[in-house]
Amino acid sequence: MARRRPVMSEQLKYELARELGFADVVEREGWGGVTTRNAGSLVRAAIERAERSVATPHA
Repeated sequence: MARRRPVMSEQLKYELARELGFADVVEREGWGGVTTRNAGSLVRAAIERAERSVATPHA
């Protein structure tokens, strides 16, 4: 089975984790240590960011 390409870059995930306050958990335990609630918050923040970038006209 072919590997799927990641939807979010590692850089974006770390940036969002820092904004949401759980980057220390990621650094200490890896992404497997992130709670389901925090993972959901990360996905929600990524979706909101993507929606804002689509809605904002680019010059």
